[in-house]
Amino acid sequence: MTTTTLAPAIAATGLRKSFGDKLVLDGIDLHVPAGTIFSLLGPNGAGKTTAVKILSTLITADAGDIRVGGHDLAGDPQAVRAAIGVTGQFSAVDGLITGEENMLLMAALHHLSKREGRRVAAELLERFDLTDAAKKPASTYSGGMKRRLDIAMTLVGDPRIIFLDEPTTGLDPRSRHNMWQIIRELVTGGVTVFLTTQYLEEADELADRIAVLNDGKIAAEGTAEELKR
Repeated sequence: MTTTTLAPAIAATGLRKSFGDKLVLDGIDLHVPAGTIFSLLGPNGAGKTTAVKILSTLITADAGDIRVGGHDLAGDPQAVRAAIGVTGQFSAVDGLITGEENMLLMAALHHLSKREGRRVAAELLERFDLTDAAKKPASTYSGGMKRRLDIAMTLVGDPRIIFLDEPTTGLDPRSRHNMWQIIRELVTGGVTVFLTTQYLEEADELADRIAVLNDGKIAAEGTAEELKR
């Protein structure tokens, strides 16, 4: 099966962004087929987080035609927001409350009923192996547990497209491998994952397609095999 027959989950052409006189994204094109893992690979400061912020409606592009989940980003950002979930580099977890309370807060933000919120929270906490820690303050969680809770919170709204911005930075090898397994399982469930990373090994392990971002331009794009060649 060729992935080209699927409607793209993310399609961007001529994406540009400057901050002052610093050009961060220099007219990049991105095409991410639905139900795949796409990795934007590049060093710190390459513009990866800026790309995620634009595609997830957090900041606006200076130029470019962008569609996410079939919706025009400029014309209907609300529909885009309804289709996506974002796990940033810096955890959205509130350390002062328990893991369960963090989940219930997300459920309330997504306007789930109390009963439905409790059901979804319990299911996701179990899925991410956090049931035993659910009643403990999130500040007591390890780095890996916080990242798992972060992704669990992202999944409360049942997004079809998930942006993971450097999800394993700072994790120990075991936690990193756990996170890789979680990401693979997301895609098995039909979700599209847009992953940014500094690690070639991570992109190689996970991604169907990889784009290498350097100095605001896509330096190379293809499967891991094509890029290695």
